[in-house]
This record gives sequence, C-alpha cells and structure tokens, in this order.
Amino acid sequence: MEQHWWYRFRKNKPAVAGGFFLVLCSLLAVFAYLLIPDKSKDANEQHLQLIALPPGTQQLFVVPKQAYTSSFGWWIAGKEVSQQAIPVDTVYSFSDSLAYVVAGDATGNLQLLANPSAFELQQRTYWLGTDIMGRDLWSRLVLGLRVSLAVGVIAVLISLLVGVVLGAVAGFYGGWVDQCIGWLINVIWSIPSLLLVIAFSLVMGKGMWQVFLAVGLTMWVDVARIVRGQVLALREQEFVLAAKAMGFSDARIIFRHILPNVVGPIVIMSASNFATAILVESGLSFLGLGVQPPTASLGMMIKEHYPYIIMDAAYLAMIPGVVILLLVLAFNLFGNGLSDAFDSKQKIH
Repeated sequence: MEQHWWYRFRKNKPAVAGGFFLVLCSLLAVFAYLLIPDKSKDANEQHLQLIALPPGTQQLFVVPKQAYTSSFGWWIAGKEVSQQAIPVDTVYSFSDSLAYVVAGDATGNLQLLANPSAFELQQRTYWLGTDIMGRDLWSRLVLGLRVSLAVGVIAVLISLLVGVVLGAVAGFYGGWVDQCIGWLINVIWSIPSLLLVIAFSLVMGKGMWQVFLAVGLTMWVDVARIVRGQVLALREQEFVLAAKAMGFSDARIIFRHILPNVVGPIVIMSASNFATAILVESGLSFLGLGVQPPTASLGMMIKEHYPYIIMDAAYLAMIPGVVILLLVLAFNLFGNGLSDAFDSKQKIH
C-alpha cells in the first residue's frame, strides 16, 4: 500500500524542523515592524554615540508620541523619523531644568536639555547591540531577513513562470521547437550563474527590483530542464492520447492534464532555487551590486562588518552569516524532505 506524501514528509524530522524554521522566519519577516524596536524606515535610526554598542540597555531622551510620523501601512514600510532621540549616559535633574552626559562622551561634559517638558526619558534594549552606524542590529537583521525571503519568493516565481512554460512547450511539441528551446537552455546553462546575475545587474542597474529580476531570469534553466524531461515522459501516456482524441486544445492538455502530474518535481526544485536565490542575493549585496543602502541586507551587513572579525566585535559579521547559513540549510532540509515524500516507490510493508 502506497503511503501518502504528507505522511512520509511528517516522518522526516529534519525536514519538519526546516519547514517550521522557515514558517517562523516568514512570520517574522511579514510582521517585522511590529516586532522590532526601531520602527523607522529601513531601521535606519542612527546614533553615532552608540557605534558597535554591545547588547544591553541604553537610556534615551525622546519626544513621546511624536518621534515618528506614520502613514497607512507603516507596519509594512516603516515610519518616517521626524526627530532623533538623544542617547545619554547620565541625567542630572535641577529645579527647573535637566542636564545630561551624552552617551560615549569620555569627557563627561554636561549638556543642558532645552524644553525638558517635551522630552521623556526611556530605556531601549539593544538585544544584539548596534552596528557601525549606531543602528539597532536586531532590527536590521530582521529586515535583512525580509529582503532575502522576498528575493527568494520573486525569483522563484519568475523562474517558474519562464521555466515551466518553456519546458512544457519543448517537451510537448518536440522537433524543431524542442531543439530551439534546448539550444537556449544549453547556452544559458553553460554560463556560471553568478556571472550571469552580475551581468544582468550591471545592465539593469542596482536596486531591489533589479535583483529580483536578475536572480529570477537566471534560475529558470533548471526548472525548464526538469519540466521538459517530465513532459517528454508523460506525453505518450494513455490519458494524454485520450485527451488528444477528444479534441482538447494543446494548452488544455499541457496545463490541465500534464503539468498537475509534474507538481512534485517542480516543488522540490523551487525549494532548491529558494536557497540558491538567497545565496546569490547575499553575494551580490556583499559585492555592492545588490540591494543598496540604507535598505538592510544580510550580505551587506557582512560586508560592512567583516573587518570586525579580527577585533572584539566579530559577532557583527557572524550573526548575519549564521542567519544565511540557517536559511539555506532549512530550505535544503525541506527540499530533501519533499523529495523523499514525493517518491512514490516508498511503500508500507
């Protein structure tokens, strides 16, 4: 008796753990601004006095309920900062005024707080400390995770749109159509993916949407090859011949009768492409060809902080690197679990 694929997938504990981690990361990315301390756009609130601050709590003078100007949908794009907070080490209270020592000021000079009634002393916890520009590292990390997952989603969708159509057409019609599409696949496949992505990035320019297109337009080859092979094997099956005999159109036969039987390999390949897209985007950002500042990116965070690896703040570069590693590992475990689950040869004895 053949097992259902979902039953086989649940028995694969590493795959389930990978899937759970990916769901958790996806929820964290979608609701990022509801969960991070720095709700400014791109988590770009900078305090130069707090550069490379270790994890801990910091006092700040802020304007309550006026530190941000928000609009509809701020939890997706963040809020515009209208006035910066003032990080302080020590606060002195007098009868009619307040004085403070700015955080990081070794001289201990007192600064008089103008209009103290408009300010409020708050405690802000930096769970992972701050980066080299005094920004909250945890907030930047979550938004960088969002960028990586977004690039993966868009790139996989583009690769599926192009790869499935070309692969299905080549496998179904064969002949000169198959030869032309096969020639294009072989040409693209012969070029290293990273070099092709860099070429697309240089042509289309730098930016987030350019990265989406560049990565997506270089990942469709593997999808097309797999779909072509599956369609070649299915087009001579009895149900396809019966559909042709009934006069169904080619498009209906391809999209309603053949492709539903190719879902398993497509899903497995999509999981693998997701991991590849995250690595490629991180590499492009590290080289300065991907997402541009001030947008957060895991690859860019490594580039900004890798000199600190030989100093006492190596975690600034290692933390985003570990996040990339865990994401890629989770997608590989998830993809391997799907591959085993869709293997119809596994049976109950």
